[in-house]
Amino acid sequence: MKDGDVIENVQFKSTIESVCKKKGCWMKVDLGKGEEQSFVRFKDYGFFMPLDGEKSDIIVHGKAFVSEVSVDKLRHYAEDAGQSKEEIAKITKPQLQFNFEADGVFVKEN
Repeated sequence: MKDGDVIENVQFKSTIESVCKKKGCWMKVDLGKGEEQSFVRFKDYGFFMPLDGEKSDIIVHGKAFVSEVSVDKLRHYAEDAGQSKEEIAKITKPQLQFNFEADGVFVKEN
């Protein structure tokens, strides 16, 4: 996929790598390709993930797309994730990112 590409009606299984520590409004999930992750937000902020949801197995449904994320947004997400000021300061370039807008998430009970 390249910047601007969109694939509708996607469903896949994954594991939550990290969750927004402020209110669970986003999560990063493993794409099963080494270090690659997808940044998942929730359609219309209609639902949130448990703040302690890391390492949970999930099934998500929604829309996959690639976009460039600005430095300001990357720093905001890093702050939400609880990263240190030093780590946040190291973010100096926009980043091409795999994104997903979920309209449904099933979280497997551990």
